[in-house]
Amino acid sequence: MILSGKEIEKRIGKDIIIKPYNSAQLNPNSYNLRLHNELMVYDNYELDMKKENMASKLIIPDDGLLLEPNKLYLGRTLEFTETLSHVPMLEGRSSIGRLGMFIHVTAGFGDVGFSGFWTLEIFVIQPLRIYPGVEICQIYYHSIDGEYEHYKSGKYQNNSEIQPSLLFKDFEK
Repeated sequence: MILSGKEIEKRIGKDIIIKPYNSAQLNPNSYNLRLHNELMVYDNYELDMKKENMASKLIIPDDGLLLEPNKLYLGRTLEFTETLSHVPMLEGRSSIGRLGMFIHVTAGFGDVGFSGFWTLEIFVIQPLRIYPGVEICQIYYHSIDGEYEHYKSGKYQNNSEIQPSLLFKDFEK
């Protein structure tokens, strides 16, 4: 089951944390998250799964930043979230999708116990000017059935910035 907006609001500060929280961003069964003013782009065109891929930060100015097609941008939400007893899921808003912008390539599925900012995998079909603070995606919550353990990965848990891929650490095991 998916939690209703009213149920999300009842749980804020208890088993669902969203900081900062603004009731104007609440939907009937989700909550809109906003885009931070920083992006990250990989420095090299060719990436390697087994190596740390260097990346540079970009700042989205108040008058916007033009994104190029066929380029991956990593962003993050302005809001910090923590989910203690539900499975958080992230999807782009339909208004964003109708402009040809994707906010996650594959990582829209969260784990129960995740705590941090959501890294967004941003890709556009055609040139698109974006702005900081825009409500870019929505988080919604599934109930979980059965026994579970909280997410404990050291790679992405409790992040405070945009997180590039840390897949290379899997090869170090």
